[in-house]
Amino acid sequence: MIERSPKAREIMANTRQLLTAGGYKSFSYADLAERVGIRKASIHHHFPGKEDLVKAVVQDYRAEAQAGMAAMDQQVNDPLAKLKGYADFWSACIKDGVSPFCICVMLAVELPTLPEDIAAEVTGHFSDLSDWLASLLSAGEEQGVFQLNETAEVEAKTLMAGMHGAMLAARAFNNPQVFDQIAWPLINKMVKVA
Repeated sequence: MIERSPKAREIMANTRQLLTAGGYKSFSYADLAERVGIRKASIHHHFPGKEDLVKAVVQDYRAEAQAGMAAMDQQVNDPLAKLKGYADFWSACIKDGVSPFCICVMLAVELPTLPEDIAAEVTGHFSDLSDWLASLLSAGEEQGVFQLNETAEVEAKTLMAGMHGAMLAARAFNNPQVFDQIAWPLINKMVKVA
């Protein structure tokens, strides 16, 4: 990640919250300036345009996700524990409200109208996550932990869509528990019964 000033990081953190709440088109620099308590010109000093700002936020988000997956791979050997860790991460984020929704899911809805470089970062995030999930599902199948009905790649995309759908349902029902009600059966149905 690029080293940024404290004010630039504050701008990015607020942008991330706005993206989580409503997506790319839901806010302007005027909204952001009011929220951060600075002039629009000050935001332009750090990020010449909204596209530059959102791209930086998504790149940081993507780097955080990559680092999280790499850390999980280094610290945990059990594929089921990794999968549970992934679900637990989002469950905690949704329950404590810190990051109740994946910004890339929010932006994926707008993908056809997003600037090309932001769309590429969003698509890249989904590829990163799908590849990681496929590798752990494949390892789990080899170890006899998971029983997959499709290829690991297809199961990974299905699981990813289910988890993101669980986030959406938790938001739609305004109930964080809904995430767990959907996420855990998705995981449990892949666990090989002895």
